Amino acid sequence: MNTVENTIATASRGTLRQTAGEATSGQESIRVWDVLVRVFHWSLVAGIAGAWLTSEDGGRLHEFIGYAVAGLVGLRLVWGIIGTHYARFSQFVRGPRATLAYLKQLLKGHAPRHIGHNPAGAAMIVALLLVISGTAITGWMMTLDAFFGAEWLEEVHEALATLILLLVGLHVAGVVHASITHRENLVRAMFTGRKRVPGPQDVA
Repeated sequence: MNTVENTIATASRGTLRQTAGEATSGQESIRVWDVLVRVFHWSLVAGIAGAWLTSEDGGRLHEFIGYAVAGLVGLRLVWGIIGTHYARFSQFVRGPRATLAYLKQLLKGHAPRHIGHNPAGAAMIVALLLVISGTAITGWMMTLDAFFGAEWLEEVHEALATLILLLVGLHVAGVVHASITHRENLVRAMFTGRKRVPGPQDVA
């Protein structure tokens, strides 16, 4: 009888250890970015690169890419309202005071890790969406008869396009800094959609 009880107890302990190990392994990362956010992100990267590569000659291809980018921005705006938790603007967009407070923490070297977008990253997203939208709108206006040959419009369009490059550079620098500081590959996370589970000091 004791032998049977010992066998059952040993098997039970082994099962518990296996289950605990699976739970720990399964909780090494969590899903943060949904498929639409990831497809949008990398499609926008490709779209902006394509728009710049075709900017000199212009033509129908450049216009087509511009319309595609505008469509992506429109889709992201809608998804930012009705999408999954970390995709919603209400989850990550913060006011100027909170953003400045985060930047001060960043400069002091003790900014907390955010599971979603941090306040600085959120501000960059808003800025990019606004500037890309402005670039697309001015590009569309240039195709209208009412603005045919308007040099001021072309200058505004080119200035906004240049501003996109500046914002993208700052965005990349922020991603690299956060990846190093928090020891987390944010580029890979935007491919896989997964990030390390929140720690006690992290902002989820």
